[in-house]
Amino acid sequence: MHSKRSRLDRFISTRIGINRRDVRLILAQGRLRVNGVAAVSINQPIDQFDQVILDEQVLQDRQPVYLMMYKPVGVVSATRDHKHPTVIDLLDHPCRGDLHIVGRLDFNTSGLLLLSNDGRWSRQLTSPEQKVPKLYRVTLAKPLSTEYITAFAEGMYFPFEGITTRPAKLTIINDYVAEVTLIEGRYHQIKRMFGRFRNPVLKLHRVSIGSLCLDEQMLPGQSRELSISERACN
Repeated sequence: MHSKRSRLDRFISTRIGINRRDVRLILAQGRLRVNGVAAVSINQPIDQFDQVILDEQVLQDRQPVYLMMYKPVGVVSATRDHKHPTVIDLLDHPCRGDLHIVGRLDFNTSGLLLLSNDGRWSRQLTSPEQKVPKLYRVTLAKPLSTEYITAFAEGMYFPFEGITTRPAKLTIINDYVAEVTLIEGRYHQIKRMFGRFRNPVLKLHRVSIGSLCLDEQMLPGQSRELSISERACN
């Protein structure tokens, strides 16, 4: 997950193998351009998506990528796996090898999955401190009751981790279907919470992350670029 910033002299020194002191001369000669503008300070911060050109040589020209995928069941949220197809395998994108997964989904969970090469954006969505809500639709084996709502809202103690889950909102849609909103993502959290009622989860589908909803016109396995407005989903 790339998110590094570097001083200009350190960046140039690393990229072309020269002494950092020699970068001053390059700047004085006007040979270095950052985002189309002649660089003048060795202290200038270089971001992962800044374009850097020395003479006619492109040292960096990395574009940010933000994708939405409709993850199907039976696909691993990983960049590679020796046993199962991964979400990266489903992509037809020139930057697929540069992408990471923003908030994984379990093998048997479907729905909204985000991929990007922008580490800062990813952390804003996945950091527990940001409290970005994630909405799931859950289909259960046994009927629901109102006591589920109270139990989810109070949080549940998980002895293995020694933690109590943060309050979660549960809305009953019908006897066997509920919507659950979480602001965290513990291991198999939703399945374990319903497991307290001995009620197996039959289907689990992520509907949204923050204000960003899954494009229901997409088919499982399909993906598309996010619009500028959609990127502000927290």
